[in-house]
Amino acid sequence: MPFVTAGQARLFYRFEGSAGSPVLVLSHSIGTDHGMWDPQVRDLLPHFHVLRYDTRGHGASDAPKGEYSIEQLGRDVLALADVLQVQKFAFCGLSLGGAIGQWLAIHAPDRLTAVVLANTSPRFGTPENWKTRIDAVRQGGMAAIVDLAMQRFFSPESVARNEPYMASIRSLLLGTDGAGYMGCCAALRDFDFTQNLQNIKTPTLVIAGDKDVSTPWLGNGEILAREISGARAVRLPAAHLSNLERPKSFNAALFAFLRPPASSQETLQAGFEVRRNILGDAHVDRAIAATSELTEEFQALITRYAWGTIWTRPGLDERTRRLLVLVTTAALGRWEEFRLHVSAGLAHDLEPCDIKEALLQTAVYAGVPVANTGFHIAREEMDKQRPAQAASD
Repeated sequence: MPFVTAGQARLFYRFEGSAGSPVLVLSHSIGTDHGMWDPQVRDLLPHFHVLRYDTRGHGASDAPKGEYSIEQLGRDVLALADVLQVQKFAFCGLSLGGAIGQWLAIHAPDRLTAVVLANTSPRFGTPENWKTRIDAVRQGGMAAIVDLAMQRFFSPESVARNEPYMASIRSLLLGTDGAGYMGCCAALRDFDFTQNLQNIKTPTLVIAGDKDVSTPWLGNGEILAREISGARAVRLPAAHLSNLERPKSFNAALFAFLRPPASSQETLQAGFEVRRNILGDAHVDRAIAATSELTEEFQALITRYAWGTIWTRPGLDERTRRLLVLVTTAALGRWEEFRLHVSAGLAHDLEPCDIKEALLQTAVYAGVPVANTGFHIAREEMDKQRPAQAASD
């Protein structure tokens, strides 16, 4: 299993994605582990080399007894990056992870390309509150604080719906090593960067939850956004674990901040690559060969904007976009385009059951005759591909 030793403690990590992509480090909240970021990873992996780890005292990492400091937890991140030979990285930390991000931005700015401070603060309440929490865990274990923590992690709406991820987080809390949890509580108790924020020069995004009672916008996120020069801010309708309650909105904020705008030439090149991936080399080669002086600018237009701008947006995966194209072209009766995308989809990542579901949805919202024509065309394209599949078998 992947472990790194830092400061006499073993840290568990997962490093996923293409080695040639920009590195993004994800740092979780107190009482959770690297799995907290599961809703983000699928969307992030096509664009980043994602490094997740279990903070000292959590998950599969060691939980030495005694009090920790944010400096110690920040140096753990640097040690992990050094062993993995990662010189520069973007860092996204939530709650405790956000405190670590502030320390890194001040003490290791040369290592950071950007920092995202989510549902966090330059100062986490009073020492007395942390003493109460530490005493509760020391006397009654993690069960003594789990109900309170869940109420602070999630909004009343999520609690009422009993969202599936809540059971996982509750299990994580109960399974967290008490010594490690208390060590991180001590780190947050002693953390106060209210006088240091103006020293942060790294490009910064602050994410806050409007339903967050642990680190509400007023007195926490708004201080970070105001005092860090040039910081951007995004507020989500979520509680403390905003990445779980609003995963797509959280991801959209990350992409808008971390992905630099592409140049016109880069967009055009990306468009050609996506167009070939979606429609196949043969179709694109025929379209290019048929390009004339009359259609040249039109071909550049659709390649740059349809394929290079819309299809490359990270908010939807390619499979979802394929299905949306099928539904839209069927509903509008654009049968030539529908046939093209059915054929290309079947040759790549769509299955007959996907097309069936798309056309059933179309039947309800665009009419049975439309779906009837769509099923007829889909069957023809499936029949065309069946001999080729049988031969390959």
